[in-house]
Amino acid sequence: MLIQLQQVLDPAAVEKFRGALEQADWSDGRGSAGYLSQAVKRNRQLPDDHPLARELGEKIIRILDGNQQFTAAALPARMAPPLFNCYEKDNSYGRHVDGAIRPVFGTPHRVRTDISATLFLSDPDSYKGGELVMEDTFGPVEVKLQAGDMVLYPGSSVHAVRPITSGRRLAAFFWIQSMVRGDRQRSILYELDKAIQKIATESPEQEALVDLAGVYHNLLREWADP
Repeated sequence: MLIQLQQVLDPAAVEKFRGALEQADWSDGRGSAGYLSQAVKRNRQLPDDHPLARELGEKIIRILDGNQQFTAAALPARMAPPLFNCYEKDNSYGRHVDGAIRPVFGTPHRVRTDISATLFLSDPDSYKGGELVMEDTFGPVEVKLQAGDMVLYPGSSVHAVRPITSGRRLAAFFWIQSMVRGDRQRSILYELDKAIQKIATESPEQEALVDLAGVYHNLLREWADP
């Protein structure tokens, strides 16, 4: 399931994030890559313990705590602190898959990477290339969103970032451990939740709403591991 969330950050917040990141001291992105990914990763990144990464990451987490679409889609149990990367001319990230378990820097905790998230911070017309490409059963899916928009996709998917030919691409990225491990089950719950919300808005007098809500929560009880 691939889900796009619009305006996770409003334009004012995007400007503040981008202004701070433009002044940041970036490190080689290969430092956080696994053995296989190091050979295909060419970008820069803020270290896990960088004060700016922590500050901006905490703001993202707080904003997502109040985002109903994110909660419905991800059903988050735990989240890895957001990280930040920078792609410039000739930078790219070849085909790779995210590691199944992500350590949380400075703690003994681990996060299972059920869902990967990329929050775009650069306007799409400010750089060429840099599309996030996910390999799907129906073929490759390219994503290049407006600044402030975010995409959620299965952490199990093979994906890549196409080479940048001009400009600069700034983004935040992180992983979510969901209460519902399976992507298929999360998709069913998300579509059911959307249908319930639609009926509740358009026909709130429908008695079947209670029955549908019961189905949703019974499925959640069956599949969830909080």
